[in-house]
Amino acid sequence: MPDDLFQQVVEAARALGVSEIEAIVSEEAQALTRFANNAIHQNVAGRSTQLSVRPVIEGRTARATTNRVDRAGIRDVVAEAVAITRLNESDADLPPLAGLPEIAPAEPDPAESDDAQRYFETTAEATPQERAQAVADAIGVVAGAGQTAAGIYSTEESRFALYNSRGVSASYRETMARFSVTAMAGDSSGWAKASACDRRALDPVALARSAARKAAASHNPHQLPAGRYTVILEPAAVLDLVGQLFMDFSGTAISDGRSFLNDRLGEKLFGDNITVFDDARHPLQSGARFDAEGVPRRRLTLVEAGVVREIAYCRQAAALARVAPTGHGFPLPNETGEAPMNIVIAGGGTSVEEMVAATEHGVLVTRFWYIREVDPYEKIFTGMTRDGTFLVEGGKVSAGVRNFRFNVGLMEMLSNVVALSPAVRASGEETFDMVVPAMKVRGFNFTEVTRF
Repeated sequence: MPDDLFQQVVEAARALGVSEIEAIVSEEAQALTRFANNAIHQNVAGRSTQLSVRPVIEGRTARATTNRVDRAGIRDVVAEAVAITRLNESDADLPPLAGLPEIAPAEPDPAESDDAQRYFETTAEATPQERAQAVADAIGVVAGAGQTAAGIYSTEESRFALYNSRGVSASYRETMARFSVTAMAGDSSGWAKASACDRRALDPVALARSAARKAAASHNPHQLPAGRYTVILEPAAVLDLVGQLFMDFSGTAISDGRSFLNDRLGEKLFGDNITVFDDARHPLQSGARFDAEGVPRRRLTLVEAGVVREIAYCRQAAALARVAPTGHGFPLPNETGEAPMNIVIAGGGTSVEEMVAATEHGVLVTRFWYIREVDPYEKIFTGMTRDGTFLVEGGKVSAGVRNFRFNVGLMEMLSNVVALSPAVRASGEETFDMVVPAMKVRGFNFTEVTRF
């Protein structure tokens, strides 16, 4: 169907005297089972198709989107996009549409199949009954511990197809399953979440057990004074906090003067044990291996042994910087430009249990929430712990503690990492999924105790 849609887009554009046009066709089928108070209370499913078109006319561009994909709907959205484009001012820096020689893949085998690794019928064909049974099993674990469970189990399949009038044709499809559970007791809670392209990689019962254990272990929490502590951050906590950095690894952000990397490229900003890649082909990653203009995503070494090495460039930012694009651009027109979206933080060989055993006095953190930026150039953030915060004494988790508010500079924090676990695919609530390790950090600044 998408190929036929694009031919209709081209015909509609030509009828309006436009020869340069791009189209993105997005198809999604999503299903969600939601539960609370130890019972399923919602099951919803939806399927949608969207067509988004972007003409380029004498240095001008604009985008219009519709969910009407019959002939009349296609003619209307093309006419709308063309009309808006003609009203815009010309941009001398706007690149023409990408062409085949420019976007020919240089790294992977052209025969390599994205679908073989990231599309699973077991996920696409998951039934409400299958999700309900998995949820019921998870609820049974939490209820059996005398606690109350809430969360979601979702499955989805999606296809993204990109075409333009210079011969670009690229498509990608993927499935994704997500399970999240919060276990609530009288004065404590625990949480766990995971995602995977293949739902068989998820273990809802194991996640429920983890959440229930955290809720039980943090019962009757102690109140510790604010101050600087050695902390052990589980992967979800690392994800949501450190993940706040990576939109700044962008040529457009640097050109605009809104990146913390302005005047810092090539500098050592983090500890020797911090190395970060952007790698769309990593086996634990997800997403297309080309960007919104069809440029193949190149593997980037963002940070090597604490030193900032590479950043992402869309075609326009690359042309202005006189470098090659890296395949990280967002759909044009946009204000952001590009960003690395397949983050992999290299891990180490120390498990969370080993970190705890080697800690005389510290705090174990399950996750953070309500993270907000305090200083964008120094990358200082505030936020709170949640759903499983524990006192570590003498190499053991000894008690739950009341949650803290923190105020932390990420450059300082990532210079004080003393141990790393193996990296895993992690899911949180404050940023997109990444592959990250747990971290043991010295001198983490907790500024006050919260009321729960």
